[in-house]
Amino acid sequence: MELNEYQSRARATALYPKVGDNPIYPTLGLSGEAGEVAEKVKKVLRDKEGRFDKASCDSIMLELGDVLWYIAQLSTELGFSLDQVAEANLLKLSERASRGKLSGSGDYR
Repeated sequence: MELNEYQSRARATALYPKVGDNPIYPTLGLSGEAGEVAEKVKKVLRDKEGRFDKASCDSIMLELGDVLWYIAQLSTELGFSLDQVAEANLLKLSERASRGKLSGSGDYR
């Protein structure tokens, strides 16, 4: 599936206050879902000695799908396609790589 197709199909399931004029809701949802991914990874470290079995990976994949859904909604709310977001990210990383700045911190390194 292409990113923009996913974004369009996911938008059909967007049921939250002021859809089309509410970047706050998907931002908060994104944060919550990212936390759920982190929780599942933490529990693999705590309960399974860091071994990611199929059940753990499948469970994390479902949470990653929720993260993707919220990224798609926030992107739409801000007027970006997922293709634009992905292309901008790859360009940023390519420019950093060409300057030897992939590691480190800061948005504009």
